[in-house]
Amino acid sequence: MTTAIQTTLRVRPITPADNPHVAAVIRAVSAEFGLTADKGYTVSDPNLDHLYEVYSAEKCAFWVVELEGKVVGGGGVAPLACSDADVCELQKMYFMPSVRGLGLARRLAIQALEYAREQGFKRCYLETTASLTRAIRLYEHLGFEHIDGPMGSTGHVDCEVTMLKIL
Repeated sequence: MTTAIQTTLRVRPITPADNPHVAAVIRAVSAEFGLTADKGYTVSDPNLDHLYEVYSAEKCAFWVVELEGKVVGGGGVAPLACSDADVCELQKMYFMPSVRGLGLARRLAIQALEYAREQGFKRCYLETTASLTRAIRLYEHLGFEHIDGPMGSTGHVDCEVTMLKIL
C-alpha cells in the first residue's frame, strides 16, 4: 500500500532498488547517535544491504519514506526470532533529520502495528537504546510498556530498552 502524505513526501513498500538507500539512512542515523556495529546495533546486521529480501518473507513488511524522491527513512515489522509465534518486532525505524518532527515515525509505527494485527500477531516487541529519548516517548505514547529484559533473539546486545505492546 502506498500512502501519499504530501506532494513531495510519501510512504510506500520497499522495493529491491531501495536496498542501498535504506542501508545508507540506517548507517547515517546510527553514526549520528553513536550506534556502532561493534556494540550489536542495527548497523551490524548482516542483512542490512538486503532488506527488501528480508522483508519479502511471510508476515514481514517494510516501508520507506521518500522526500522529493529520495529515501529519507523507513521502518518495518517481522516475526520476533526465537519467540512465540504471536510476537512480532517493530524494526529498523530510522529517519533522517530532514523528516523528523513531522509525525512520520508515529504514522509508520501505527501502519506497522495495523499490519501486524492483520497478520495475527498479538504482541509487538521492540528494542532501542536510552539515548533515543524521542523514540522512547513515541513508543510509550503508542502503548508500548517497558519490560524487564530482552525477548527472542535480535542480536542487539546493547539495546538496553526493551518494550512490549499488546495488539
